[in-house]
Amino acid sequence: MLAKGTFSNKVFFITGAGTGIGRGFALRAAELGATVVAAGRRGTLLDDVVASIHAAGGRAIPCVVDIRDPNSVQQSIDGVVEQLGTIDVLINNAAGNFVARAEDISPNGWNAVIGTVLNGSAYCALAAGKHMLGQRSGKILSISAAYAWYGGPGTAHSAAAKAGVIALSQSLAVEWGDRNVQVNCLCPGFVDTEQSRAALWPTPEGRERILSTIPAGRFETLEETVECGLFLCSPAANYITGEVLVADGGQWLNKGVFVLPAPNTRYQKV
Repeated sequence: MLAKGTFSNKVFFITGAGTGIGRGFALRAAELGATVVAAGRRGTLLDDVVASIHAAGGRAIPCVVDIRDPNSVQQSIDGVVEQLGTIDVLINNAAGNFVARAEDISPNGWNAVIGTVLNGSAYCALAAGKHMLGQRSGKILSISAAYAWYGGPGTAHSAAAKAGVIALSQSLAVEWGDRNVQVNCLCPGFVDTEQSRAALWPTPEGRERILSTIPAGRFETLEETVECGLFLCSPAANYITGEVLVADGGQWLNKGVFVLPAPNTRYQKV
């Protein structure tokens, strides 16, 4: 666990901060001393996150922004720097996804996912990155997914976007490393949130099917996801850049075709 005060005097800009993992990042970063800019499209959700942080004695402000719009992103980033003096950490968490057969994905559906996941991450990274380069310090963390490497049914649009986020992050890590800006990715597994339960395993059968593919035998907790991501944003990770940290209980490795025999089975030589 990260120590209290790890992010004292640091300003975090977190997209998709109104719900789920983004909310978790915001609350925990504030708990560890950061001033949090809770960014997203729905102001009421952001206000609730900010109120929760204030109630716990932390510092936070809401920022309504559409990350699909580069002008909106630039204005928001510049406004935060003007108000708070800096952005030390950017967490690209906002995402959009739906499971669909590739042949059924419309251009609008494709663009909706690419626009949020890939374009939005790029707009935020480039806008915040310019300020970080000027101050010669900063960290960018983008949330990707392991299926960006191995693909899977129903994820053509999302896998393409997530793969682009990884390529973008590694390219920026190489370009910006000599100016003390670290850029990394986190690939969480199936995180047990209200949104995930509704969208990804709405039935008991779907839940059990997913669990059967996870060697750890359980879903990832929100706290585990947040702590892994914030480690990459901490001083302990100053020499880590261009990394893709997979925290999915071993699921992405579990692609074998054999079924294990029962315990104590006697084997025949072949």
